[in-house]
Amino acid sequence: MINRLITPIKNQSYFLFGPRGTGKTTWVRSHYPEAVYIDLLDSQIKNQLLIDPGRLKKYIPEHYNGWVILDEIQLVPDLLNEVHRQIFAGNNKFILTGSSARTLRRKGVNLLGGRALTRTFHPLTAVELGDKFDIVKSLQYGHLPLAILGEEPSAYLQSFVTNYLTNEVKQEGLTRNIGAFSRFLEVASFSQGNVINYSEVAREAAIDRQVVTGYFDILDDLLVGIRLPVFTKKSKRKLITHQKFFYFDTGVYRAIRPIGPLDMPDSVAALETLVMQEIRAINEAYNLEYGLFYWRTVNKVEVDFILYGSRGIIAIEVKCSPRIKSDMFSGLRAFKADYLMAKCILVYGGEQREYHDGVEIIGATEFLKNLPQILEGQVKAAQ
Repeated sequence: MINRLITPIKNQSYFLFGPRGTGKTTWVRSHYPEAVYIDLLDSQIKNQLLIDPGRLKKYIPEHYNGWVILDEIQLVPDLLNEVHRQIFAGNNKFILTGSSARTLRRKGVNLLGGRALTRTFHPLTAVELGDKFDIVKSLQYGHLPLAILGEEPSAYLQSFVTNYLTNEVKQEGLTRNIGAFSRFLEVASFSQGNVINYSEVAREAAIDRQVVTGYFDILDDLLVGIRLPVFTKKSKRKLITHQKFFYFDTGVYRAIRPIGPLDMPDSVAALETLVMQEIRAINEAYNLEYGLFYWRTVNKVEVDFILYGSRGIIAIEVKCSPRIKSDMFSGLRAFKADYLMAKCILVYGGEQREYHDGVEIIGATEFLKNLPQILEGQVKAAQ
């Protein structure tokens, strides 16, 4: 079993959100082996609690005052009222896992009134994988545990797309037109790592633009889509305003993206996605509290990722080329000219560590393996 970076909370109830397949259930059951575990994916349990949320107390032993795990809480959102009552009474501590925020948001997650913390579960990271980390395999299959460590990663990822993304949407009644949503998933994959053009996606998928906007919202709610905003703090230039889109995991993106004679895999988007998902995971695990953005002027001068927080500003550009070329620095140099305090990093497909005019150049493998130290400002020397 891979040791995860996220640490258990000892004395307070909390939500544990994250996409399906990231390992939430395995983690909570291994770290809280004595907890009462209630699986809301079990249709019999779910239906009983949907009819009468008050039956929750019948699943918990009398006089029990330990942990209670409610797995996939979004399936029975009205349970939150009963959970709130029990937390207030001081009877139990709850771990509420969820892979969708949509229903909870509508039903009022805030009713727990600060009595429950929130944690996010991400795919595996290079740090967690250690010696098992192979960037070639990661770029192909991503970092969902069963994809990167299982025996049939391609089959698993195809199953994830079919059985989860499509069926989950159908089961939750998020859209009536599953065929249109499936077309949208594929078309959206061509926006991976790019600024979203909603009208173009609508045209390619033959769907109304307003519906497409709603579909992107569904991906956000299922925690499988990420839309990065533009970094605009004290901007000295005219910037674009549209968001940038990513599927949350490289392997999921590659499984959705069609590959045929005329559809070449986008290795740049794959590496950008891997960097993005690792930044999100490390930022959460180490409580670094960076906001994640990208930067792009109307003249198309761009930096892939901007991390902004109390620790400072980090600008990160990602290139697949194994050779360092002068034109790789244009975006970082422009950003550095506007934000002199920014730490600028170029991540590329080679291995040599170099320094060019205030830009630190790091190979992708080294960057990902040392990401906690890099984001904390304690960059390790190349080995």
